[in-house]
Amino acid sequence: MNYLFDGSFNGYLCCVFEAFERKEFYASPKVLTMLEPSIFNDQREISTDLNKSSRILKGIEKIIGKKDLNIFYHNFLADQKEAWELGFRTIIRLFKDGKIDIRDYGNPEILQIHQTIKKVSRERHRMKAFVRFVKSSDNLYTALIEPDFNVLPLVTTFFKNRFSDQQWLIYDIRRNYGYHYDGKEIHEVSNSDNHEVENPYAIELDLDPRELEFQYLWKTYFKSTNIEERKNLKLHLRHVPKRYWKYLVEKI
Repeated sequence: MNYLFDGSFNGYLCCVFEAFERKEFYASPKVLTMLEPSIFNDQREISTDLNKSSRILKGIEKIIGKKDLNIFYHNFLADQKEAWELGFRTIIRLFKDGKIDIRDYGNPEILQIHQTIKKVSRERHRMKAFVRFVKSSDNLYTALIEPDFNVLPLVTTFFKNRFSDQQWLIYDIRRNYGYHYDGKEIHEVSNSDNHEVENPYAIELDLDPRELEFQYLWKTYFKSTNIEERKNLKLHLRHVPKRYWKYLVEKI
């Protein structure tokens, strides 16, 4: 049985609630894009109910404590079918048994969850380092990202604190949503069009007159500090994977 939900963490938790309510413990939480065509696939649409998701959250916290509550959230942000199913099964077992050692690394499934959230954490740190903003004429700083995992919710507070005096927009083009900071609050935004952006610096923005000058200065600085004789491409790729290059102005 496939449980189709809206892709939010609250919707994901509602899948757990429905599994217990319907005794469908072997259900699989998915979004529509994850479905594989098959005449044998049963599916049920799960509505997001904040009361239900809140009850699941409180139940998890009661068993494993508030400190470890984010383990399941960060596993969910892996944005992968396998991670969702593993987290779902673990939460089901947690409620069925009434206890669980969430740090039992001898358990292959628990170990896999921790390995997943470690990858998510690594991607979060990379986003803090590799986000590049482009300033438009209306003083909005825009950055496009395309991370392997859905880490945007984990970095918004960092950018709010770092650029609290600026209005900015960070947009995940893979997942077609982003966050806009208006100088006071952060708001989630999305685009109804689902067109892939091939080159983030080819987007049509009414740039600030000095934006291209600053980009040129940054490229010049980057080039001047690079010592050709000491170039180590293998090491460089380890720290700055090539998939990020199209978002770095110094690499364009």
